[in-house]
Amino acid sequence: MILLLMFTALCIYLVKELYWKRRNLPPGPVPLPLIGNILSMLREGPGYECFRRWTKTYGDVYTFWLGTTPYVMIGSYEKMKETFIRDGDTYKDKYPQPFNEIIRGGQYGIVETNGHFWSTHRRFALTTLRDFGLGKDLMQEKILIEVREAFEKLDGNVGEEQDVSKVLNNSIANVINQIVFGYRFVGSKEEDLKKLNDLMEYQEKAFSTLKVYVQVFAPKLGWFLPGKSLEQLLEEWKNNFYEFFNTQIENHRQKIDFDSEENLDYAEAYLKEQRKQEAQGEMELFSNAQLSNTCLDLWSAGLSTTNATINWSISYIMNHPEVQKKMNEELDRVIGSDRLVTTADKNDLPYMSAVINECQRCVNLLPINVAHATTKDTVINGYSIKKGTGVIAQISTVLLDEKIFPDPYKFNPDRFIDENGKLKKVEEFVPFSIGKRQCLGEGLARMQLSLFISNVYNRYQISPSSEGPPSIDKSDKVGVFPRKYNAILTRRHS
Repeated sequence: MILLLMFTALCIYLVKELYWKRRNLPPGPVPLPLIGNILSMLREGPGYECFRRWTKTYGDVYTFWLGTTPYVMIGSYEKMKETFIRDGDTYKDKYPQPFNEIIRGGQYGIVETNGHFWSTHRRFALTTLRDFGLGKDLMQEKILIEVREAFEKLDGNVGEEQDVSKVLNNSIANVINQIVFGYRFVGSKEEDLKKLNDLMEYQEKAFSTLKVYVQVFAPKLGWFLPGKSLEQLLEEWKNNFYEFFNTQIENHRQKIDFDSEENLDYAEAYLKEQRKQEAQGEMELFSNAQLSNTCLDLWSAGLSTTNATINWSISYIMNHPEVQKKMNEELDRVIGSDRLVTTADKNDLPYMSAVINECQRCVNLLPINVAHATTKDTVINGYSIKKGTGVIAQISTVLLDEKIFPDPYKFNPDRFIDENGKLKKVEEFVPFSIGKRQCLGEGLARMQLSLFISNVYNRYQISPSSEGPPSIDKSDKVGVFPRKYNAILTRRHS
């Protein structure tokens, strides 16, 4: 009798897991109980291949399970346009992620918030960045200051093996810190940068363990694995990061002139808006906690992703010396000296732009993209999708779609050059995502990629160290983290 009851219970459980809970969702890979489909991502490196395979098997709309949570995956560009652009308001919310409350201390920031709160702060951030000259000469000059600073450090070790990635990381950090807090990490402030870099390295090492991956998507199973829990790691990381942000914010509060209409950085603009809102009795929207969380978002967008892309780009180019040769030829023809390359030169450097595009495509930073949430009941591919369901624009699959990018794992900048030698616009090239949640820092990132990469390659010939070119294999990790490497630089112009 007991065996019969156990068998019946097992049958009911399997029917629920394998059929009942999936019956109203688009078909997709069969999820394992409790852990869903995450083993496929863990087994296949960053997960690119499993998502490509499922798109081919189930079509451009299918269901993927992270733990016990289903996500509707959109795997083609045409379906993404139909979903996230033509019906953008239905998908403008962000799906709440586990442990977000621990990191944020509540519903704060721009990346992780929704509704009026999200739209207000995204609009404020975009307006403030535009006022600082994003896309204009003022922002370009801030970046070129850091390019010159990087050159001073790199020139000191020309002809020798040196850690190029570290120098560029520090320069990129200076750009975003100028924007957020109005100063560069020089002199006595260099210690601040060291602390931040240590936190970034801690984040990469501590959060890339099997226990963390499992605990994010299957919390109950994660507890049985050895090592610090995700909650413990997040608490340590959060306290150290926000200590830096909160110190900078309080320093600003004491120093800024609240009567001046000019803003020197984002924190100053925010604190002035905060005082204005308080005077109007609106104290919740622009809180101190919101400012520190927005600083985290801006730092992540302005440093982590840009740093990873630039250093992976140099790694790809070092693995393809024929690409560097063609870059040199174009730079010599258009620039012809060691003067700084500017945004005004961009249209005359189509191959350089093609290389940067191909680097972004191959770097493919998000093996699984940000999860949106439906703001109302809707229909996708004939399936009724309830309000609050997670929906993901799986851009990694689009960037590796062989119909758009033949031989997609091959590094080939020529795919972005047309028959007339001009830069080819490829609509499906969407490294900054798509829709109303498109990357907040896209404009800044584009400018930094262009100015750093074009200037570094105009000034130097970059050759691999004695260890050979850095590995471009990502299969040993689930995420795409900044690539560290040594290289030998030689000056190209006397």
